[in-house]
Amino acid sequence: MDMSRQAAESYRTQVAMRRLLLCVDFDLGLRIPRPIGNGPSRFIPEKEILKVNKVDARTQTIFEDAFASLGRLDNISVVMGFHPQYLGSFLRTQHYLLQMDGPLSLHYRHYIGIMAAARHQCSYLVNLHVNDFLQVGGDPKWLNGLDEAPQKLQQLGELNKILAHRPWLLTKEHIERLLKAEEHSWSLAELIHAVVLLTHYHSLASFTFGCGITPEITCDGGHTFRPPSLSHYCVCDIANGNGHELCGEVEVLMERMKQLQECRDDEEASQEEMATRFEREKTESMLVVTAEDDECVPSRDISRHFEDPSYGYKDFSRRGEHVPTFRVQDYSWEDHGFSLVNRLYPDVGQMLDEKFQMAYNLTYNTMATHKDVDTSMLRRAIWNYIHCMFGIRYDDYDYGEINQLLDRSFKIYIKTMVCSPEKTTKRMYESFWRQFQHSEKVHVNLLLMEARMQAELLYALRAITRYMT
Repeated sequence: MDMSRQAAESYRTQVAMRRLLLCVDFDLGLRIPRPIGNGPSRFIPEKEILKVNKVDARTQTIFEDAFASLGRLDNISVVMGFHPQYLGSFLRTQHYLLQMDGPLSLHYRHYIGIMAAARHQCSYLVNLHVNDFLQVGGDPKWLNGLDEAPQKLQQLGELNKILAHRPWLLTKEHIERLLKAEEHSWSLAELIHAVVLLTHYHSLASFTFGCGITPEITCDGGHTFRPPSLSHYCVCDIANGNGHELCGEVEVLMERMKQLQECRDDEEASQEEMATRFEREKTESMLVVTAEDDECVPSRDISRHFEDPSYGYKDFSRRGEHVPTFRVQDYSWEDHGFSLVNRLYPDVGQMLDEKFQMAYNLTYNTMATHKDVDTSMLRRAIWNYIHCMFGIRYDDYDYGEINQLLDRSFKIYIKTMVCSPEKTTKRMYESFWRQFQHSEKVHVNLLLMEARMQAELLYALRAITRYMT
């Protein structure tokens, strides 16, 4: 049996075991663990995921990467299996960051993953990397809290929290403090590796919450010994909210795309007008409420891995704070960030670039049940809206298109998943694009994840470049 078949069989065996355990007679008096969730995602019916993974040979084959590198098939990979081209790029990049030759030792890499995931209270990723950290020989004492880790890692805490929540505040002075800390200082190559890991796991936490990823039954928080409840397996989970009142939602969006394309052909806005529209959209994005105002208080198990738990996302202009617009024409991933990463951490810049391009350009030319649709305008609006929330502006983009293409419920979902992913709920997931397929919503989450990662990287790499010059 080849590795890809082993991976696919492993997942199907997990499903079969869950179903078998549900049928065990409790009169036997056995305490048998049962999965907390019903499948890899709380938001996506398991049968939808199984259907894709069963019929798509490419998906089954690409699972080989995950299974061969870690000996397991995690639920993130299973859900990403909706888009096998992207999954392949993602797994190659993650494998290189965690396991191949690089500036940082293996246990440092996993500990940084723990620090990054903990900032968003993502216990799923924290628990995965706690296990991996111990497997590669990490000191268990470090897991008692960040204050038990080496001073070098503790100093990374400030960079971790700024990148995760307010990356526009990062300056060359933050970089200098890390590079000139005497015996605890970081090298430039080590810092680049750490920055890529931090941004990777901040954004992956967004994807994890945005897709409602559930822990595997073998993981902490993935099982219970309570009897199954019939209410837990509700038949309403099969639906994706396609009520009659939503008839025409997709057609309206397609018509708006057509009209915007016609306006592009007829007239072109001036640079002054384009700048005004960006500022207006940036201001309006601040008025989008991420979710309930209730603060998510992290548990001690999570908060011990990072400093200053009260530090979180804040909109730019609250309390009079002003942050200059980050113009991509002055510092871009393509012209500046890519070469810096590749110079200090060879091959990683190329892998990240491939992953960004894969998420941005991925299309099946469909929208719900409609085929032969050019979705490039919609994908660009989503990507640029995320960067707009971070103050990043593209001079050649008309930000007036965003309000035409992204409705309020979608903006709430985007802002919550990108800025405060731990607040993402199933209701929010179901409230946007209700006529679209789950695979299309997973594609949206890939866009959000990669756009967020690139935004964080731009701020970090610009600060490093300014320090170097």
